[in-house]
Amino acid sequence: MTDTVRSAAASALAEVEKVTAVILPEPGAAVVALPEASPDQAAAIRKRMDEIDMGNSQSILAFGSAAQAELQVISQDMLSGVKNKDVGPAGDSLRDIVTTLRGFSVSELDVRRERSWWERLTGRAAPLARFVARFEEVQGQIDKITGTLLTHEHTLLKDVKSLDLLYAKTLTFYDELALYIAAGAAKLAEVDARDIPAKAAAVAAAPEADQVKAAQELRDLRAARDDLERRVHDLKLTRQVTMQSLPSIRLVQENDKSLITKINSTLVNTVPLWETQLAQAVTIQRSKEAAVAIREANDLTNDLLTSNAENLRETNRVVRTEMERGVFDIEAVKQANAALIATIEESLQIADEGKARRAAAEEDLVKMEHELRDTLAAARSRADGTGASLGGTV
Repeated sequence: MTDTVRSAAASALAEVEKVTAVILPEPGAAVVALPEASPDQAAAIRKRMDEIDMGNSQSILAFGSAAQAELQVISQDMLSGVKNKDVGPAGDSLRDIVTTLRGFSVSELDVRRERSWWERLTGRAAPLARFVARFEEVQGQIDKITGTLLTHEHTLLKDVKSLDLLYAKTLTFYDELALYIAAGAAKLAEVDARDIPAKAAAVAAAPEADQVKAAQELRDLRAARDDLERRVHDLKLTRQVTMQSLPSIRLVQENDKSLITKINSTLVNTVPLWETQLAQAVTIQRSKEAAVAIREANDLTNDLLTSNAENLRETNRVVRTEMERGVFDIEAVKQANAALIATIEESLQIADEGKARRAAAEEDLVKMEHELRDTLAAARSRADGTGASLGGTV
């Protein structure tokens, strides 16, 4: 935020407090009738009663309209001021500044965050450099929006003051209507109690030639009385509508005051605080980057020391193990000796098995030879009939 805007916002703070501290008076109570009115009120009511001429219908129709003249002038001036405004809603500017701040992420400062594929593809700037560039861009937007907010604030201050004047005039008109209503009611009571009976008596006492004229005057008086009653009723309705407009004016004022307070708080407190916090974030991140670089250097040194020590240990273990070994490992000699013994035993076993098989084969051969001889001898004895002797000879 520029120094000019900051100074203007600070100077407007007193005016904002002054405007927001104004308490609007409440509208008065019910209409006070002439018999119950104070001397000042009674004098005001009689003064307005004198404006009524029961013989002039125009005075009855215009009864109470003079009170509206000044209120209409104030309302037209205020509407003209609203039409001539060349500024957008202040709420839009507040939303713009919130949107701008929310769109600026401090997480972009994290140099260790994983970059997106788009950042890797386009080779975008380092996070801190891009963050600072983004900060300058957002700073320009904030300066522009704060200038617009200051303009809104001055406009709203004028609106609130205009509404104060409109409220006061409306309240005066509201009280003035009460006097006119009381005056009309008193005049109606006077006409009903005095004028109409007197005119009716005059009609009854008039000569026959004048009775038609007197009766017409009585009818005109009664018609004027009815017009006055309707006019008083209209004034009562107008007073009711006026009473309803007072809370509306107050509600608009309260909304404008709340918006003024929010704008001034944003200009005086929120934006400077945001700028301070952002500057601190940039400074802290730079310190953090330096600390990270130092830590990475220390970690690299520690990794080298640890790796060298581990490599020395592994190398020493391998070398010493090889140095302590003999030409032949005793386990290898044992395995070779066991294999040799097993081979000899297996050879002896195979030889014994072969000898046993040969002995069994010799027995089988002798058996087969005897069986063959017996078979041949039996065959010859069948041929020459001397099988018995041949068999005994064999």
